[in-house]
Amino acid sequence: MPLAAVSFVSCCCRLPDMAAVFLSYMKDFFIADAARHENSVVTSYFVLSSMQLRDRRQGGQFLSATLTDKTGSMPAVMWEDFADSLAPCFEGCYVKVQGQISRYQSKFQMQLMKLRFAAETEIDPADYLPVTQYDVDAMWAELRGYADSFANADLKRLVFAFLDDPEIAQAYRVAPAAKMLHHAWIGGLLEHVVTLVRVCVATAPFYPEVNADLLVTGAILHDIGKVRELYWKSSFGYTLEGQLIGHISIAQGMLLEKARAIALPEKLRILVEHMILSHHGKYEFGSPKLPMTPEALLLNTLDDLEAKMQTLRNAFAAAQAQGKGTGDTTEYIRSMERPLFNSQAWLADGPEPEAPSEPAPQEEAAAEQESLPMTDADSIPIG
Repeated sequence: MPLAAVSFVSCCCRLPDMAAVFLSYMKDFFIADAARHENSVVTSYFVLSSMQLRDRRQGGQFLSATLTDKTGSMPAVMWEDFADSLAPCFEGCYVKVQGQISRYQSKFQMQLMKLRFAAETEIDPADYLPVTQYDVDAMWAELRGYADSFANADLKRLVFAFLDDPEIAQAYRVAPAAKMLHHAWIGGLLEHVVTLVRVCVATAPFYPEVNADLLVTGAILHDIGKVRELYWKSSFGYTLEGQLIGHISIAQGMLLEKARAIALPEKLRILVEHMILSHHGKYEFGSPKLPMTPEALLLNTLDDLEAKMQTLRNAFAAAQAQGKGTGDTTEYIRSMERPLFNSQAWLADGPEPEAPSEPAPQEEAAAEQESLPMTDADSIPIG
């Protein structure tokens, strides 16, 4: 089922009662606009995602910060007069800044001249959290439709034990899939899972060793722990439970609770639990077990592919926002240990320049003869 692109703002952000107040503070500069404002001074509101005081070579300190809105993040520096401005600020608060957009090491940054704390009544929350471009209700209905089509009644009961839980369902519909990497936006977890389930459904028939219902169950539940691992308000980050336990272990605990509640057969519980524990694929990536079943192996492979493809899309969008040409690679993507290249954009950017045609053998010989230096014999007239 194709997803219709919509604005999800009304689903995830409620405007304060003083909506009329912040209408006068409409945000007219977004980070994605940086290329059009290079070397210009801008004044706007942002989320202060990070802040750190660093030592200057000449002595003293400067402020190193990250400013964020729904279109991305930008590093910022402030060299002077920041101590009083920072006093009421904290990571995740809103700030109003004035600064100049410039490039440093080929990336945009803002050199701040002014910074102050901004109250929530001054801003529209919808300007600061990126949201899925797809219809959340449509994605949710599609996800439930896949579970409803299961031939295995026990796996169907298990999945609906999660999807029909009001607290889990509410968070599942709006949670991001990550803090910074793939699908880091409101509704990102649901978008990631629906896309992954589609790929699983399309791929499973090629591998008769795979139980399709079991594979799709793993796809729906593999990241369920992220509804408690992450928080999403003015910015995205990790809850204390997320930092201390992590989404894989959280999901394991949630599975055991639901499995007991519905008396899930032990064999199915073990197989689903194994997919959750192994879906990162390697010990160094946080999985306590390596994939050992056909379903776990395929889930890990497709989950990794789906996440990488979204990381690739993000990198292409960032390169375009930085003003890079279609013949340029992206910045180095640390999570993939390489820069990336948008082959589609490059191919679509007009025809290749024509190579000079190869001369015919006779023409080539004549041209070679003409290029030879004249000898004394050549200069003697023929009588």
